Amino acid sequence: MARRKEHCMASNLKKDAEWAEAKKKCRLNDETLKMVREMGLNPRSLIKNIPSPSQQWKAPVSTWIREMYQERLDKARQKKERKEISTE
Repeated sequence: MARRKEHCMASNLKKDAEWAEAKKKCRLNDETLKMVREMGLNPRSLIKNIPSPSQQWKAPVSTWIREMYQERLDKARQKKERKEISTE
């Protein structure tokens, strides 16, 4: 049982380190990190989506996250409205 607890603690430390690295490399603030975690993204996917200098068409990670979060909120709101209309 003690080994299992140690393993969980080690994996949590690793996850925390990955989140800290993603926050630093992607220049994210706490609010944006909260959005990312709500959407279920992982830190590696954020780091993979950092635009390189040759990818000027690609938005910065923080902008990409905010746009995706807004789209998901809009879809959820529309779904809720359709559901309310259909139940009337």
